[in-house]
Amino acid sequence: MTTISIEDAQAKLADLIRSLLPGDELIITDFRHPVARLTMTNGTHVSIARKPGTLRGTVTYIAPDFDALLDDFKDYMP
Repeated sequence: MTTISIEDAQAKLADLIRSLLPGDELIITDFRHPVARLTMTNGTHVSIARKPGTLRGTVTYIAPDFDALLDDFKDYMP
């Protein structure tokens, strides 16, 4: 684990990022106190597009008073 001051990290952030290897960790400090951690990601995060209607039929029960006002809020209603 390597540490670097926030000032040095600002000056050479691009170089620090390029030099990281998977599993490496760089701790950024401010007045010798850790404030951030820079790590290399594996880049495999893939966002899957959501499809409307995929949960259709999964709600099997809704209480009869589902949309009724709560007793605690009656003082706030006109």
